Amino acid sequence: MECCRRVNPFRACTGLRGLGYLMLAFVAAIVAVSYYAVVVYTWGPLLLGGGDAAAAAAAVLVAFHLLLALIIWCYLVVVFTDPGAVPENWRHSSEDDAMDVNSSIVSDNEGAFNWDATYPDSERQGSAPRYCSRCQNGKPPRCHHCSVCNRCVLKMDHHCVWVVYTFIETVLDTLVLLPNFIEFFRDESRRSSSPGNIAVMFLAFVLNLAFALSLLCFIGMHMSLVTSNTTSIEVHERRNSVSWKYDLGWRKNLEQVFGTKMLLWFLPLYSAEDLHNIGALHGLEFPTRSDAVV
Repeated sequence: MECCRRVNPFRACTGLRGLGYLMLAFVAAIVAVSYYAVVVYTWGPLLLGGGDAAAAAAAVLVAFHLLLALIIWCYLVVVFTDPGAVPENWRHSSEDDAMDVNSSIVSDNEGAFNWDATYPDSERQGSAPRYCSRCQNGKPPRCHHCSVCNRCVLKMDHHCVWVVYTFIETVLDTLVLLPNFIEFFRDESRRSSSPGNIAVMFLAFVLNLAFALSLLCFIGMHMSLVTSNTTSIEVHERRNSVSWKYDLGWRKNLEQVFGTKMLLWFLPLYSAEDLHNIGALHGLEFPTRSDAVV
């Protein structure tokens, strides 16, 4: 029985790293199939024909490659950017103030401990400083221990291989492949392509349609979370509160995620001004509503 208590079920989560690599490989395979179907098989050859068809093909190919470049850029930023680690021996600013107060109390009262002076009532009632026993360090607000990363992550949400441009790309691929897909079933005599090319086109259309529909649900869910300043981990906590303490209004909520420069909202970039002025972007301190009710 003692050995069962020592088993850490979260160690199994480290196997999710391998699953993450498989998902990336799966996404890369979808991109490769879509690239062949859209660029090489369907729209690329139309560029050589001239006329309106060539102009339409040029527009489709430019949009396709632009979205593909944005997808790759976003993926590289996601993969190679550190998710945010807690500084060593980190403590909340209120803890530092409390330690100063407690030090003066100790000197004045020969070591007597005053709990009320050290930790006010608001901290004892649910806002007390948090501590991670596995990292042996303090936990900032909205920070959680990730069993995949094996460390605490600032404003942790979840691991995800999807970015918003993936949804836009799948919608574009579905629309530009739709005429060929319809023609495949409507006119059997015009199936002059090889069976391999037809199979790739068919597979690309079905996969992009399926992912466009499924990612539409994710887009709706995450837009709701972002506009309410909630992570997927905090959904349950928010349901138990009368008013969510981090919800500052949809505009300020978006600025805590994307920054104040709207032109940069569609790129994985922050302005130097936002990085300096918006403390929430650093993941250690977050503004809260004064009228929040738990």
